[in-house]
Amino acid sequence: MSELKTSRLHTADADFGERLDRLTAWSEDRDREVADRARTIIDDIRGRGDAALLEYTAQLDGFAAESAGELEIPRERLEQARAEVNAEQRDALDQAAERIRDYHQAQKSESWQYTRDDGTVLGQQIQAVQRAGIYVPGGKAAYPSSVLMNAVPARVAGVGELIMVTPAPDGEVNELVLAAAASAGVDRVFKVGGAQAVAALAHGTETIPAVDKIVGPGNIYVAEAKRQVFGRVGIDMIAGPSEILVVCDGRTDPDWIALDLFSQAEHDEEAQAILVSPDADFIEAVQQRMNQLVQELERGDIIRTAMANRGALIQCRDRADALAVVNRIAPEHVELSVEDPQSWAAEIRNAGAIFLGRHTAEALGDYCAGPSHVLPTSTTARFSSPLGVYDFQKSSSVIGCSPEGAHELGSVASVLARAEGLSAHARSAEARIRSTSSDN
Repeated sequence: MSELKTSRLHTADADFGERLDRLTAWSEDRDREVADRARTIIDDIRGRGDAALLEYTAQLDGFAAESAGELEIPRERLEQARAEVNAEQRDALDQAAERIRDYHQAQKSESWQYTRDDGTVLGQQIQAVQRAGIYVPGGKAAYPSSVLMNAVPARVAGVGELIMVTPAPDGEVNELVLAAAASAGVDRVFKVGGAQAVAALAHGTETIPAVDKIVGPGNIYVAEAKRQVFGRVGIDMIAGPSEILVVCDGRTDPDWIALDLFSQAEHDEEAQAILVSPDADFIEAVQQRMNQLVQELERGDIIRTAMANRGALIQCRDRADALAVVNRIAPEHVELSVEDPQSWAAEIRNAGAIFLGRHTAEALGDYCAGPSHVLPTSTTARFSSPLGVYDFQKSSSVIGCSPEGAHELGSVASVLARAEGLSAHARSAEARIRSTSSDN
């Protein structure tokens, strides 16, 4: 049995920081060809609409549709898939959807107003975006969970219409993905993937309507296309490869930890799985169990490549060291497989999702715990958040002046406007002061 290769680091080493940064870096420099290709596709879809969409779908997905109408999956087909999946799968979809819905209800913002003593009304009007596009990956694996994690928060937010796109190699879409779309209340589903799907959602074609916001993870072309259409439409985030960082004190079953690391490493060859522990013997035990368990897994080759490319077993000196590593990496997922995980969580500043305690496998969050599994990656948890209801809501400020309020605010605005040299601003505000005086 060959050893599964992965990097070994120690926080006490003089070059630890440098090695860690190299290991976790996700460089965009190598992706200039991807950016150019995405730009070409976007421009082509914008210029030629359905004709270009059909060409790219045939070329990249192997699905040669004769007309753009064939790209849409009828609503009754979604309901058929839901009816025909086995009862255990349908029940699992329903339970997951219910948990996701319950969690996200707590995130929903409501409009509010208040009135100041001078009669001025101030507030915020909250509305959902009218139409959202959901990208669901469908290349190396099928992801019905991604349908739920994107669509259910949008439905809770009150989005008017949900448009889903997903790659369909050879024209086929996984039945569970279709069933999940029915369960989540997706309005329309199109068999389109890649940068061309993002371009169609952003600019619209004769068949696919333009949306206000695009959410959902995808491959590097999808991520780059989302970056390029941002501004014309909103996006949730630019997602990189999956990440997990497990902090363990050495008192959890090594099998659990090995499998938790593999749960993300199996996504693709660029995924990242890292263990941080102060216990050298435990790290060695996890390594041995990984060597054995990888032999049993269907995606073992992907796991081996991911662990060799970007995986790591890191020995730390103490709790402070471990927390420093977490906050430096800002991982998508962090598991705290330790005693009193709540106290550790209080010191984590940067993470997409925090999993508390030895029994909380990251995989539970991927499928059914409740929070969306669409999370910030590639250190962006330093400044961004998981997908949520707030991603599908927007606010408008509300301002209403009484005569007294216009008088008071006009006086202040006049002074500031004239200080900035904006006399039309000043006179507009001053006009209300005179009007108020005459009214009185």
